[in-house]
Amino acid sequence: MKTAVIFDMDGVIFDTERLYLDVWRDLAVKYGLEDIDGVYIGSIGGTDAMYLKELKKRYPERPMDDIYEEGRVEFARRTREYGPPLKPFVRETLDMLREKGIPCALASSTVASLVREELGKAGLTGYFAAVIGGDEVREGKPAPDIFLKAREALPVDAGSVFVIEDSFNGIRAAHAAGLRPLMVPDILGPDEEIRDLAEAVLPDILKAARYILDRT
Repeated sequence: MKTAVIFDMDGVIFDTERLYLDVWRDLAVKYGLEDIDGVYIGSIGGTDAMYLKELKKRYPERPMDDIYEEGRVEFARRTREYGPPLKPFVRETLDMLREKGIPCALASSTVASLVREELGKAGLTGYFAAVIGGDEVREGKPAPDIFLKAREALPVDAGSVFVIEDSFNGIRAAHAAGLRPLMVPDILGPDEEIRDLAEAVLPDILKAARYILDRT
């Protein structure tokens, strides 16, 4: 086997980053949280604990533990009501890679139990040889831990493992792990740093898969 692929989940498989940002925009209005977009976008790709820490730093006068829990509950309610929304071309991409015999893993900063629950609801679990959550490693993205753990489950050399990510922290983590980062932008497009770290920037995951297959 020459090539393998590791996917991020939020913003790559599911369009949940926008859904969660909508929740936090509502909370910002309710509790007077200025510049919530900047705080949220700067934390994309990190763990829940990292985001909560940043919220407490930015809004020390607010009861952020309670507000964060309110946001978590509301996000779960909206997800249950509407289902985790798939990003475009997800099934086509995963089917294409499976047909070509390319093994895939998933590495998400979200806690593992929720990752597996959302994949199960969408009928996607069987596509992945390994599923790693942010609570299963010591350090979250941008540290490389989660991608190193996912890479261990894939039967190829590290230099042949592509990572499909939407976040700055995810691209940084994949690069630090010695893998081949491909950015598919979601909420935030790449800056000069990320263009230097990413092997390529593609408009969607189907084009990312074709990029990989062209190099396999």
